[in-house]
Amino acid sequence: MPLAGLLVATLAACGGSASEPQAWPPASAVIAHRGASALRPEHTLAAYQKAIDDGADIIEPDLVSTKDGVLVARHENAIAILNADGSVKEATSNVVDKPEFKDRLRTKSIDGVSIRGWFTEDFTLAELKTLRARERIPAIRPANVAYNDQFEIPTLQEVIELAKAQSAAKGRTIGIIPETKHPSYFQSIGLPLEPALLAVLDKNGWNHRDAPVIVQSFEVANLKAIAQKSTVRLVQLINSSGRPWDFMQEGAANTRGYADMVTADGLKEIARYAYAVGPYKEWVIPQTRDAKGVVTGLGQATSFARDAHAAGLKITIWTLRPENAFLPTSLQGTPGSDATARGNSVAEIRAYLDAGVDGFFTDDSSVGRQAVQGWKPAN
Repeated sequence: MPLAGLLVATLAACGGSASEPQAWPPASAVIAHRGASALRPEHTLAAYQKAIDDGADIIEPDLVSTKDGVLVARHENAIAILNADGSVKEATSNVVDKPEFKDRLRTKSIDGVSIRGWFTEDFTLAELKTLRARERIPAIRPANVAYNDQFEIPTLQEVIELAKAQSAAKGRTIGIIPETKHPSYFQSIGLPLEPALLAVLDKNGWNHRDAPVIVQSFEVANLKAIAQKSTVRLVQLINSSGRPWDFMQEGAANTRGYADMVTADGLKEIARYAYAVGPYKEWVIPQTRDAKGVVTGLGQATSFARDAHAAGLKITIWTLRPENAFLPTSLQGTPGSDATARGNSVAEIRAYLDAGVDGFFTDDSSVGRQAVQGWKPAN
């Protein structure tokens, strides 16, 4: 269905009219962090489908490149990482069990970090399609291990096709919020992400501001470059600390860090090229900690939301997860010693909504939808 027709259908389902265009993204947007990653292995079509079924407004594919320049959805370009002793440290694929790819094992420096493993840029798309996805954090999400080796690594094109098909099926707009991963690195090896991304958006009629797409990155130069070539909406991601990797590569010529970017003046600078800012959640509400550094609760909201909105920016925080391993002790479920147990993620989400965020990344869209549906703005 063409986008215009989809909007009309969505409006009709919601009781609106074609003369009242649907706002996208919606207020208090539920953003599926790598899909329903608390319930399915992340960055799989199954995870995205589950998130959509559970009420996500937007799904997130992290983007890396294959050897032949195709964008695929993976948390990192490293699809399996080894410890020094050769054991598996982390894996989002079954490549370690594929003897035909043993010769692809490499040690690389990615954004200043030495990693030994297998990397998407050393595989063609056809080769990657012979692999299957695995749960990245099985100790915390053991139920997801049951889905190991069932799902392919999806391309960006396949993610868009799913979003379009589900928008038509659900009668509401399902958008995407792709993140370009390690853009400077991919630029350095001759596989720049941005031209490939814009080409796919062009192919799908989504390379414009009114499309249900928001492109995000922790780096800055690549977003500014996209802004020169496209009107697609952009999000400047803000890490918890440190500096954007492209700033670091500039050396003494650029000493700014993320802490400089979250000031009122820094946010005004971001607003010159971006639609939104995507901060780590503690920039909005700092967590409280005990003498041992254990996170115990949520503190008072900072001025971040007020300053960002004053600059004309939307705010999409990350990441709100349902398991005890990721929650303050005051919000954990019982027993608190069980990292896999679920706590009160709804309360955490609503605290950030109260603080003024416009959207949030969640690993379980059903929890996110529950939080939004039962929440009322203060004014």
